[in-house]
Amino acid sequence: MVVCCAYNSVNAQGQKKVIQLSGIVLGEDSVSGIPGVHIYVPKAGRGTTTNRVGYFSLPVLPGDEMVVSAVGYERQYFKVPDSDRDNLTIIVELVSDTTFLETVEIMPFPTEEIFKEAVVALNLPIDKGVIGDSYNEDLLALMLRTTPYDGGLNYRYAQDLWQQNQANRFGPAANPFLNPFNWARFFKSLKKKDKK
Repeated sequence: MVVCCAYNSVNAQGQKKVIQLSGIVLGEDSVSGIPGVHIYVPKAGRGTTTNRVGYFSLPVLPGDEMVVSAVGYERQYFKVPDSDRDNLTIIVELVSDTTFLETVEIMPFPTEEIFKEAVVALNLPIDKGVIGDSYNEDLLALMLRTTPYDGGLNYRYAQDLWQQNQANRFGPAANPFLNPFNWARFFKSLKKKDKK
């Protein structure tokens, strides 16, 4: 849907004059404009893109056929009317272009029979459990200490540091060496090691 308004009449002198076409591009349910919409004249090779509020301005000639296109919306076509005015303002309302794709089922096997044969051929040690005899407490502790952070843990660590920084910004940072409870824990751990 295109709405036209014209301003500032100027007398033409026998040749096609340039019209400054400006306007705003809206979505079907939007109050503000749509940014990044392409407005161009294919035959002349001229065009522009709407700014962040959906506004555009483009010099055109009377009779130019324009295309308004954006990803996710149906194309709109507009012909510049022949008029005696040098400014033209339009409002373009784009309609969403919804495309439904067929459901795709992804399987690592070419056929269902081959998949069933692969499942039947598996030999899992169900009676020993998941861990079985390979459970080693020292190895698991080493893995826990040396495994790098994934995305979630890295984010949580950064957020904890930021929160701690915010809590300490109005006062001096606590020194763990001056905490008597830390010293008590340290001496207890030394005594435990001496007993072993």
